Amino acid sequence: MQKFPMTAQGLAKLEEELRQLKSEERPAVIRAIAEAREHGDLSENAEYHAAREHQSFIEGRIAELEGVIPSVEVIDVSKLSGDQVRFGATVTIIDEESDEEKTYRIVGQHEADTKQGSISLSSPLAKALLGKSVGDSVEVPAPGGARAYEITKVRFV
Repeated sequence: MQKFPMTAQGLAKLEEELRQLKSEERPAVIRAIAEAREHGDLSENAEYHAAREHQSFIEGRIAELEGVIPSVEVIDVSKLSGDQVRFGATVTIIDEESDEEKTYRIVGQHEADTKQGSISLSSPLAKALLGKSVGDSVEVPAPGGARAYEITKVRFV
């Protein structure tokens, strides 16, 4: 069985999503389907088809989460330290071309969210950063051409 590295916070977030899907979303969509059925002809009932589509999404996500959660290997980031980039590190980098500073936390693939500043361990940027230290430069392949970044800070929170 494949293990997925994840932070304790990431696992808690997935477990909460699963709980919400099972206890709130699933019953709500079942009620919506029942209500839509009462409106008559199902072949031309847009509400019914939308509810069924939403139910399909919910059931798919429940199945995905039920497959991932038992395979999670929780890594306690609070016990990690050092100046080398590893799983769980919060890394500050500077784009060597634009001098733009960015900070990312390297997490498991099922908890990554770039809008929240976390990137997947398997992303090209994380792969380039792993094993490097403050002061190192890395080159990351990108659609518009390779980008160079300098690591300015590594911390474990």
